[in-house]
Amino acid sequence: MRIAFYAPMKPPDAATPSGDRRMARLLIDALTRAGHDVSLASRLRSWSSDPDRHAALRAAAQQEAERFLESGARPDLWFTYHLYYKAPDWIGPAVSAALGIPYIVAEASHAPKRAAGPWAQSHADAESAIRQAAAICTINPLDGACVLPLLDDPVRLRPLPPFLEHEPFDRVRAQARAELLRTTGFDGDHPVALTVAMMRRGDKRESYRVLAAALMEARAGGGAVDLAVIGDGEARRDIERDFAPLGASVRFLGARQPDDMPALLAGGDLFLWPAVKEAYGMAMLEAQAAGLPVIAGESGGVSSIVEPGLTGLLTPEGDVSAFAAAIVALVDDEARRQAMGRRASAKIARDHTIGAAAARLDDILNSVTRREAA
Repeated sequence: MRIAFYAPMKPPDAATPSGDRRMARLLIDALTRAGHDVSLASRLRSWSSDPDRHAALRAAAQQEAERFLESGARPDLWFTYHLYYKAPDWIGPAVSAALGIPYIVAEASHAPKRAAGPWAQSHADAESAIRQAAAICTINPLDGACVLPLLDDPVRLRPLPPFLEHEPFDRVRAQARAELLRTTGFDGDHPVALTVAMMRRGDKRESYRVLAAALMEARAGGGAVDLAVIGDGEARRDIERDFAPLGASVRFLGARQPDDMPALLAGGDLFLWPAVKEAYGMAMLEAQAAGLPVIAGESGGVSSIVEPGLTGLLTPEGDVSAFAAAIVALVDDEARRQAMGRRASAKIARDHTIGAAAARLDDILNSVTRREAA
């Protein structure tokens, strides 16, 4: 099929890295791997934290839709990734209706509490797009509860587990440990944990705060662990101050390229992230692909990718003491860490590879076109 792809939250070729950019690229790769011809329909970013900006963005989107229709392009299907009230899709529904083609969305969320107030119009626009979609692929399973009532047929809600390119993680394990110790300067006397997250203010900042406090409590309880932090951003200085009492047991490695991640992660012993208000967390998928058990806060869709007691441990969101206790439990039990890591790697290889996603997306697209043709 010829597929027009659009990501209103952030275009896949945006300069600034993020989880949204990563997933948009992975979706394009998966659709292409399934044999489809994918083209980027628009780079217009409809996301805004200011509802007053959406009137201008809506007008720009209408012009984008007109431009697309005037171009003579004739896709078989429109595919939009990640829409919600702060990032509505005003282009895909209009083009799909004009051309009479199916409209599919991956990762749509619906917030009924936004039906009134300053976000009311954008909320209504996002709801209208969801109602029009022939299929909604839910990457975060928690989105389904509010989206399902908008659909006239529950079969239109289709699960799509988060996924990644698994092969690079398999290739690097042999030499990864020595390289990680060289990079961090750790002596290897303690287990080495990693965390990977952008250093933004808000929920990311709060997750880092919980992590620093939990590490200090774990150390007091006998859980000695070194931590390599991968990430950067405007809150870095504040975050470094949070971790300062831990001294040389924490090393900040800055932002790294995606190609660097398999080797860095594969050299560690476990992955730590409190996941305050996390959707699901691509970094936790990568950590498990690298064979690391994950300790995370149980928020959003995290439990859909980390199996408690099997591939890691989940603790109540924001609970410093529970997170510290989980660290101590795994730091003190190497055999358990290794068993969890093996199960984590196997789970990702089985359920969360780009190949599995390609097959699932192809099935969704084909079922939609068959239903539309009937």
